[in-house]
Amino acid sequence: MAERQVERAPQTGGDDIWSKCPGCREIAFRKEVERNLNVCPKCGYHFRLTVSQRLSITVDRGSWREMLEDLAVGDPLEFVDSRPYPVRIAQARAQNGRNDAVVVGLAKIEDRPLALAVMDFEFMGGSMGVIVGEKLARLFDIATRKRLPLVIFTSSGGARMQEGMLSLMQMAKVSAAIARLRDARLPYIAVLCDPTSGGVAASFAMLGDLNIAEPGALIAFAGRRVIEQTTNQQLPDDFQRAEFLLAHGMLDAIVPRHQMRFTLARLLAMLSRKRAAARAGNGKRPRK
Repeated sequence: MAERQVERAPQTGGDDIWSKCPGCREIAFRKEVERNLNVCPKCGYHFRLTVSQRLSITVDRGSWREMLEDLAVGDPLEFVDSRPYPVRIAQARAQNGRNDAVVVGLAKIEDRPLALAVMDFEFMGGSMGVIVGEKLARLFDIATRKRLPLVIFTSSGGARMQEGMLSLMQMAKVSAAIARLRDARLPYIAVLCDPTSGGVAASFAMLGDLNIAEPGALIAFAGRRVIEQTTNQQLPDDFQRAEFLLAHGMLDAIVPRHQMRFTLARLLAMLSRKRAAARAGNGKRPRK
């Protein structure tokens, strides 16, 4: 499988009627692709989704309640590259209407309440900074207090370089919050979407009780070219794709988008029953 560069369906003209699939290179009506949950009707290529699109096809209508939306970071390191960091983040906020690269809240999937986070690749490549880590850590603690299962849809280029070590610290902070949820015997499901890489892949994205992915998702720590240059080896064409990771035991399942909502509902029901049975079993007195 060749590495794909296109994030969303490219347009073949200014009228926005058509889309060209990066997988099979076929042209289809854009509305047809959208009705098919942004999956190519001819080859099954999964286009990337916006946060709004993800929520609309995943949670019960009217159940989504966003939390912590006002959290925002300043410029802790006074970082400047070609543009100062405050300029970059202000542009990202203006373009996308959010304060940072993850939205968190409470919702229901087929009447099952849960805590939910969706990462936003359109916000600075879904990069993980202080606010992303803080929102996720707080969401895990909220789920622990409210005794709710938690699901995260990951889509990220990794740690945010403009926040340096402060960004990398979020890996440990969120992992500690996951441990508290696990100690409370509550389920956590990680859904890895295209792409999930860097520090996000190296931490909370791969720490779920179940780690599942969408078909064809790029999942990696270091980039393909970096690995090839470091090891001086030619890597397989499907290297770092979801199918490769599943074949090598790093994922529990690959779930097509059309089946994701139903699958999550079934998994949440199953894990919640098992955790409830385990808690009940731990509370029983031994027979005399």
